Amino acid sequence: MMHFLIHSILVVALFTTMLGGCESGTGKTVGQKVDDASITAAVKAKLAADQGAATLTGINVDTSQGAVSLTGTVDSEAMKQRAATLAQQVEGVTRVINSLQVRASG
Repeated sequence: MMHFLIHSILVVALFTTMLGGCESGTGKTVGQKVDDASITAAVKAKLAADQGAATLTGINVDTSQGAVSLTGTVDSEAMKQRAATLAQQVEGVTRVINSLQVRASG
């Protein structure tokens, strides 16, 4: 019985260690992928909920190790800055890479 218990604990410890250190082809651990996905979802929700800037919902958001990248086009420089400000307010965001392009009016 004691041998079975020790064996079970070792198997669980080994599995936990392997799962925690697993990396996909992106080089991210499972925990990093979950955190980044949560941050991306929170940023998208914050952009969608912003009053008075309905076009912020079309912004592409990607997160890697807490760094949020914003891409796409917006109607004005003010909207570009607003999107970056909103993204920075999300918990877990370490920095914002604002690659948004302002549409040329004409």
